[in-house]
Amino acid sequence: MTAPSSVTWPPSLWAATAQPGPVLGTLEGAIESDVVVIGAGFTGLSTAIHLRESGVGVTIVEAAEPGWGASGRNNGQVIPTLAGHDPSAMTARHGEAGERFNAVLRDAAQYLFDLVRKYEIPAEAEQAGWVQPVHSPGRFKLAEKRVREWSAIGAPVELLDRAATAEMLGSDAWFGGFWNRTGGHINPLALTRGLAEVALKLGATIHARSPAVSMTHQNGRWLVTTAKGSVTARALVLATNAYTGEFEPGLAPEIANEVIPVLSWQMATQPVSDNIAKTVIPGRQAMSDTHRELYFARWDARNRLVTGGAAILPGAGGANLRPTVAARLKRLWPQLGDVEFDYVWSGYVGMTPDNLLQPQVPGYPRIHQLGPNGFGWVGCNGRAVALSISLGRELAKAIQGTALETLGLPLSTPKPQPFQGLIRRIAPLALPLYRRLDAQEV
Repeated sequence: MTAPSSVTWPPSLWAATAQPGPVLGTLEGAIESDVVVIGAGFTGLSTAIHLRESGVGVTIVEAAEPGWGASGRNNGQVIPTLAGHDPSAMTARHGEAGERFNAVLRDAAQYLFDLVRKYEIPAEAEQAGWVQPVHSPGRFKLAEKRVREWSAIGAPVELLDRAATAEMLGSDAWFGGFWNRTGGHINPLALTRGLAEVALKLGATIHARSPAVSMTHQNGRWLVTTAKGSVTARALVLATNAYTGEFEPGLAPEIANEVIPVLSWQMATQPVSDNIAKTVIPGRQAMSDTHRELYFARWDARNRLVTGGAAILPGAGGANLRPTVAARLKRLWPQLGDVEFDYVWSGYVGMTPDNLLQPQVPGYPRIHQLGPNGFGWVGCNGRAVALSISLGRELAKAIQGTALETLGLPLSTPKPQPFQGLIRRIAPLALPLYRRLDAQEV
């Protein structure tokens, strides 16, 4: 990709319904700031807000516009867990830092909704909870384990038997599950644009359409350059995740090559009548189940069911996915009848190789100290909405000098993935295997 003179938004439901974003200029000339943040998605904007709340100067450089990347394209589910993740696994991996991270993740959904309420962000926020139903009887043991582990660290989780799951979801397709009362869903682009407005009102500076070309640390300062300007700062946060290498491959190749950018397709139905909508996830919880080929759905503010799917063939997706996902929805909720989609769009998810190749293996985020007062993270595995807001808070504390051993930042050394480009091209071919394993599992 090259530096955009203007930004073309994906044909998403969110782009069609979110409030307009702030009018922003590009970066031109050399400027100085206390902190420079690369990326105006959830993490970058949250970092900026928390820095400005403490009176710290911050400048954001954004390749496109706030929310153009994954933060504005995702399904909008606010989930206080990671994919395939249990607290004990994180503790085993990172010790006390893992325990602190677990606490951050446990409270991440609540923190997001509290921040939305604090700043009155028009994000169509509904804190109705998040439910993970199990797709086979054998998977109920997984739900029991996760309830047991999360309950042990104070999360408000509850085990659901098959009858309770059917009542909550309006479908008998699942065999039980669990839910977390703090979860829910938002309009992600509306949230991103709202966060940008908050950051600006607090005194942050945001430069759009200004992809970072390089970042270096020299003479005790960070230097971030763009095509027409530069920012020199005491501290730096890299908040680009799956899009780290998309505009400038040489920006942070070790970080970009740690994850596999995988296209995630989102789809929004035509508005559903009130009488039928009241029988499909009647409590309006966010839902994503235990299939390797994930089944997920949530309502938007206009009675559209927002779901998604995965495409095998390059350039497929869109039109090819419509009949498959429509048939899935009709199978899960027969009362919907024949489903039509008004919006279909896609965006990259930063998948870690462990979770991509083995979807039931925990997908651990990679959080790094990039140098003196320099931090960044990648590898959300599709679960960054809640976590990224809280990580922005933690990163803001770190670059203000808070002792790292008190923060929920399990740091690791970057480990680029060999053959990342090849894995990226063949990743969609894993989908038939996922489907076969899901069908066989009892």
